[in-house]
Amino acid sequence: MKYLIILADGAADEPCEILGGKTPLMAATKPHIDRLCKEGAVGRLETVPAGFHPGSEIAHLGLLGYDIGKVFEGRGSLEAASMGIPIDDGEVAMRCNLICITPDGIIKNHSAGNISNEEAEILINYLNEQLGDDRVRFFPGVSYRHLLKIKGGNKMVDCTPPHDVPGQTFRDKLPRASKPEGEETAKLLDQLILKSMEILPKHPINLQRAAEGKDMATAIWPWSLGYRPSMEPMTSTFPIRTGSVISAVDLIFGIGVYAGLDKVEVPGATGLWDTNYEGKCEAALRELKTKDFVFLHVEATDEAGHDGNPELKTRCVEYLDQRVVKRVMEEISTWNEPVRIAMLPDHPTPCRLRTHSMTPVPFFIWEPGTVKADSVETWNEDTAFNGRLGLLKGDQFIKTFFQEKL
Repeated sequence: MKYLIILADGAADEPCEILGGKTPLMAATKPHIDRLCKEGAVGRLETVPAGFHPGSEIAHLGLLGYDIGKVFEGRGSLEAASMGIPIDDGEVAMRCNLICITPDGIIKNHSAGNISNEEAEILINYLNEQLGDDRVRFFPGVSYRHLLKIKGGNKMVDCTPPHDVPGQTFRDKLPRASKPEGEETAKLLDQLILKSMEILPKHPINLQRAAEGKDMATAIWPWSLGYRPSMEPMTSTFPIRTGSVISAVDLIFGIGVYAGLDKVEVPGATGLWDTNYEGKCEAALRELKTKDFVFLHVEATDEAGHDGNPELKTRCVEYLDQRVVKRVMEEISTWNEPVRIAMLPDHPTPCRLRTHSMTPVPFFIWEPGTVKADSVETWNEDTAFNGRLGLLKGDQFIKTFFQEKL
């Protein structure tokens, strides 16, 4: 038996006026996805338990069956695993975005206008020269997503994810200590943000971006602090011996590394609408031939939601259907070994909100002859209410996915 999860990050949404009152999943033409939905079993999944922020780190850990309260140590520590950066005792790691703050102090976007990897790496190296020392160190990642480590730092700091607050004043969202022991770290982070705002706009990379009419990377934004986590690999919990994770996002790779999955990078995988869908699909099929389990993550729908662009998000769903799911179905139809497929978002990213929400997401599980179909014929937020698998929570989805008979 082979197992494949296709994760359409943030694909779930709310009805959008520009789409005639439909969500992108409803508006998209997606015959291959809908075929799997029609032939499979459908349900809804609560990926984020009460009391947790609906971030991708929480949602992915939850849908893969982990007890979030026991294993979660912040987004940065997970991304560090993907980047091959060790977290030593006494160190705190965190995500560090490059963001665009307007001259009047408003957070314009969380991504510095989706800055390129090459531009971002130059700026992160510059930050190390100007702000780094034996205690503070920046590490370049992908596009706007980077890592910051602080020796002797404390994770008891409340930081606002920048994608949650576009259009709001940055000073109201600066890091604040959640407990007294986090006070020193919070003050240090505030200082780093303010200093970055002094030096980054003057850098030639940003001056060139401004000349081209692009958003500048005018500040860093640290968030989601944590220490080194401890997680049991999926191979010791579920009926799989080997597995791989395919993504363009360090967070997902990091979760995969701690889950015991092999990290598979694909050239041209950007994490945006223009990602290399075909390359990721072929990598998934290649890995599935030799591995028991593949987790294929596609970020594009989430970024379109953060951009508040329902039409782009709809196209991203259609790209996923035509350039990934269609090819997967064509290929596995020639295999002798059965393949079980699940598809779902990790959370909604409503275009209206431009950030994540807590609403349960639609999913389906497909495997002819083993998974009994229900009456749902198209995959979207509304039809999932009629699925026979109902509303699942916590580790129920992944246990159901690996269940022998459905």
